[in-house]
Amino acid sequence: MKIAKTHQRRYSKTLAFLEKHLPSQASLLDLGTENPFTPFLKDAGYKVKNTKGENLDDNFKNVASTPCDCVTAFEIFEHLFAPYNVLKELKADKLVASVPLKLWFAEAYWNEADDWDKHYHEFEKKQFDFLLKKTGWKVKDSQLWTSPDPNKIGIRPLLRHFTPRYYIVYCERI
Repeated sequence: MKIAKTHQRRYSKTLAFLEKHLPSQASLLDLGTENPFTPFLKDAGYKVKNTKGENLDDNFKNVASTPCDCVTAFEIFEHLFAPYNVLKELKADKLVASVPLKLWFAEAYWNEADDWDKHYHEFEKKQFDFLLKKTGWKVKDSQLWTSPDPNKIGIRPLLRHFTPRYYIVYCERI
């Protein structure tokens, strides 16, 4: 499968962050269906179980009690109306999650044709940190990174070289 350079860059950064905090062979519950990042996790030695596409706003109880070493959530919480519920109910002791950040120069992503492919939230760092704290998580490490696309020209593509677009955290249950 051919992966765009911007995705390849984000996948590499995400995997490096995960490897910093979890040994290979750790069992992961990855919120969201299997996706192009899943093979990266498996190739690195992680035992990955993905959710099946259930609506995590309504059906989070079964997912919350799934045994694992760590729950991962890579760009999933922005698609939920109420990420508070699943974050509060997770029984895991560790969480690695990333979210796209709100950009002052771009509107939130909104796919008119697909109700699941919309961003209901694009967080500021402080908002996501507060959500995690209120749901019983302590941020132990975090990183911000940009999302430049060298093939695009214009003001927005230029701003994407300097403005952080993604925020990733490693948390432990309080």
